[in-house]
Amino acid sequence: MKTPLAWLQLSKEKIRLLIAIAGISFADILMFMQLGFKTALLNSAVRIHENIKGDIFLISPQSDALIGMKSFSSRRLYEALAVKEVESINPLYIGFTTWKNPLNQKTRQIMIMGFNPKEPIFNLSGVQKNLDKLKQPDQVLFDTDSRPEFGPIPELFQEGKTVKTEISNRQIEVAGLFTIGATFGADGNIITSDLNFLRIFAQRDKGLIDVGVINLEEDANTEAVIKTLKNKLSSGDVLVLSRDEFVNYERSYWENTTAVGFVFTLGTVMGLIVGTVIVYQILYTDVADHLPEYATLKAMGYTNNYLLVLVFQQAIILACIGFLPGLGFSAFLYSVTAKATGLPIFLSKSLIISVFLLTLFMCGFSGAIAVNKLKSADPADIF
Repeated sequence: MKTPLAWLQLSKEKIRLLIAIAGISFADILMFMQLGFKTALLNSAVRIHENIKGDIFLISPQSDALIGMKSFSSRRLYEALAVKEVESINPLYIGFTTWKNPLNQKTRQIMIMGFNPKEPIFNLSGVQKNLDKLKQPDQVLFDTDSRPEFGPIPELFQEGKTVKTEISNRQIEVAGLFTIGATFGADGNIITSDLNFLRIFAQRDKGLIDVGVINLEEDANTEAVIKTLKNKLSSGDVLVLSRDEFVNYERSYWENTTAVGFVFTLGTVMGLIVGTVIVYQILYTDVADHLPEYATLKAMGYTNNYLLVLVFQQAIILACIGFLPGLGFSAFLYSVTAKATGLPIFLSKSLIISVFLLTLFMCGFSGAIAVNKLKSADPADIF
């Protein structure tokens, strides 16, 4: 089996090859980290949405995301109960309050959610088994994946110790644990009953809710019910959303409205540009150094197309070899970042394929620019 000429040319200059591989790997790491953070941002933003049992959701049109919900009248939700095929409704209260670390007394903002424990809406085992406890005054459930700054709450609770602290100048007790995880908008989460929520936010109008959760009968036509609800609740003070629309509403806010989505996209583009410049310099220098050899090949009858394919082969080889160390180091950084932040950052198949295709494009584009030098490889001029 003959060794490809493209590989022979690349491997002849070992230092140059290593520099090229390092440059491509660095560009891949940049792209992996930027896309990884963006994906983690969007995935973490909808963790709560994905763990709510509901078919249709009502929110205020003035709401941006869960971190910026605007309340609306609970009457709208009860009006929905009159619609045929609606099985049950449940108001969800969402807010931010000040949590005091029971060990060092430092305070930090935490997201709190309240619901009627008689109508459980969370698909979380920790919530399901503690519904009776939530019916008691000043009892809350704590998210085990909240930031450590809130204190070692899970450890203390699992040791059998009574965990009490203060939120919004009210004494509460941790009655159980659940797991959702921190997001870019909330460092930690607690869940309680609707009555406890309103006790904590004593100044809040009791007739206002943040999310209306609607469950339909088993054989209900979701689209038809949504259409009916939109006609019934047409005053403009609520949005009627399907489950997918509810999730995408949150994703769209973080990806298109905030600067965070743009920053991560820009970082990916910058990584692509950095890699393109590095690969171009390597391929251009290689072509320039071997210009007499290319001219000789032309004199022997090889066409320009053959020489162009040769350069593109080098670009593809560089892309494949440089991608592997970039992938390996990115996997390590993902693991470190996930442990440090609690964000759902991981190497998915689609992410790996996306970065590999970007790497091929990066190297291919660099090769396309570098081959212009081959047009000057005229045997008559070289010799």
